[in-house]
Amino acid sequence: MKKMKQLYEGKAKRVFLTEESSLVIQEFKDDATAFNNKKKGTIAEKGVVNNAISCKLFTLLEEHGIHTHLVEKLSDRDMLCRHLDIIKVEVVVRNIAAGSLVKRYGFAEGTVLENPIVEFYLKDDDLDDPLMNESHAVALGVATLEELAILKNRAEAVNAVLKQFFADRKLKLVDFKLEFGRHDGEILLGDEISPDTCRFWDLETNEKMDKDRFRFDLGGVEDAYSEVQRRVLELD
Repeated sequence: MKKMKQLYEGKAKRVFLTEESSLVIQEFKDDATAFNNKKKGTIAEKGVVNNAISCKLFTLLEEHGIHTHLVEKLSDRDMLCRHLDIIKVEVVVRNIAAGSLVKRYGFAEGTVLENPIVEFYLKDDDLDDPLMNESHAVALGVATLEELAILKNRAEAVNAVLKQFFADRKLKLVDFKLEFGRHDGEILLGDEISPDTCRFWDLETNEKMDKDRFRFDLGGVEDAYSEVQRRVLELD
């Protein structure tokens, strides 16, 4: 499968058309951004790591009946995907209080939530991806109530699979962001699942092992990403 015209370039990926109208190639970049693109940089080999982790996790979710846009891994940086009409709703699932949940509501960082919190954000960089509820999403025309219910249920199902998967690999799945899209009348999980889109803490030390190391200049960014990859892929 060959890359044709570039369809889209985002902060972390490029998407290319292919000879098949129903398929695209998603290329992972090493570019890193934080705080809605206000901080920019590069994480060496991030694209390779995130592609490998995402392909592994999408495959795992498919095995649990959660349909994704993944068709196959083409190369170190390229993933062949089903072409999605992206729903402009970012779905965030929170298991442990961190990040904006701490700032917005005053939770102590590290508080384990009795029940996971599912949040919707409008996918719009110009507006800094604001938090929204179902009524906002419907009024904006980005999704129907029926679709939002599917997104919430699907996100909770993803969480149930991934929490156990990462716990088995000595990682806490603190929170994560998902994106979905429409394809042939079905809603599929898209984008990626990686240290860019998830918060991972070491199960024993609570060491941060995700993009927070870049956000807050903690150092050891590449090592953290590589360690997550090693655990996810169970590499020696």
